[in-house]
Amino acid sequence: MTSLTLTLPDDWHIHLRDEEALPTTVTDIARWAGRAIVMPNLKDPVRTVADALAYRQRILAARPAESCFEPLMTLYLTDSTTVESVAEAAQSPFVQGIKLYPAGATTNSAAGVTALKALYPVIEAMEKHDLPLLIHGEVTDADCDIFDREKAFIDTALIPLTAEFPALSVVFEHITTRDAVQFVEAGSDRIAATVTAHHLLYNRNDLFVGGIKPHLFCLPVLKRDQHQLALRRAVTSGHPRFFLGTDSAPHTRQDKESSCGCAGCYTAHAALELYAEVFDEEHSLDQLERFASFNGPDFYQLPRNSGTVTLEKVSQEVPADLPLGSQRLIPLRAGERVQWTLMRSI
Repeated sequence: MTSLTLTLPDDWHIHLRDEEALPTTVTDIARWAGRAIVMPNLKDPVRTVADALAYRQRILAARPAESCFEPLMTLYLTDSTTVESVAEAAQSPFVQGIKLYPAGATTNSAAGVTALKALYPVIEAMEKHDLPLLIHGEVTDADCDIFDREKAFIDTALIPLTAEFPALSVVFEHITTRDAVQFVEAGSDRIAATVTAHHLLYNRNDLFVGGIKPHLFCLPVLKRDQHQLALRRAVTSGHPRFFLGTDSAPHTRQDKESSCGCAGCYTAHAALELYAEVFDEEHSLDQLERFASFNGPDFYQLPRNSGTVTLEKVSQEVPADLPLGSQRLIPLRAGERVQWTLMRSI
């Protein structure tokens, strides 16, 4: 197959950042996605509906003039989140969920949750109002190996949480392990997961062999190939509760290549093309539309998009860098080639 037309996809997990980053990040996602779930972990977290609406307006102001891209907003779950704030969020047409970051798990997560069970009354309110809980699923215990943190979170936090609140809608974000795949597959129709392009394309050998590749460093970290293969099988299987979430995260080159490089891969510039590579390699291009365009809106109880995008199997070179305000960022595959190209979007 050399040409593929899909219903306009959505991105169910992205970091757009703020201020001078928005012209790049919003333009890149609006090129191929109708909607995107926007993460709330700004330097000053998006804690309230008012915060989310103000952030949404900043995103819309950066949207290309001809674009109909729609940001879908989330709130940041903190130890001080209240039942009342959940009810307010559930009434907002612009807020689609609340994001759980274990404190210290990733970028801008210092305000995250320190004791999940203490927030069970808030989680109960989310279940009552049918407001999804979006989860960065890793423990942050210093004695837990970084490659085991996702599985440990499933065992110690996620299994008890979903047993306590069986009607709660849960999105297990950017899953990276066979254990997470099995958890979702065994779960109810209230449990789903997003999967990134970089976790499908790469494993930990790509990160470490021949020298550390800072632009492949992300959290959750890339895992061994057996987990990568499990992710590939899941997304190409047609299972309805796995869907596209890039976790595209812009950082400046200076921050990524420093002595303590930050975590995150920037993929919004060519995400759909990168996913197409994976599905092509797995001889499953017929499943890409379901994963990219249908499963996400179906789970979030939103209408599917009406537009289309067309991909062609034409190789393109990724720029060596991209603007990020007054600085530069290094996108995934910088200076290398992607085997598919987005030809048009309607």
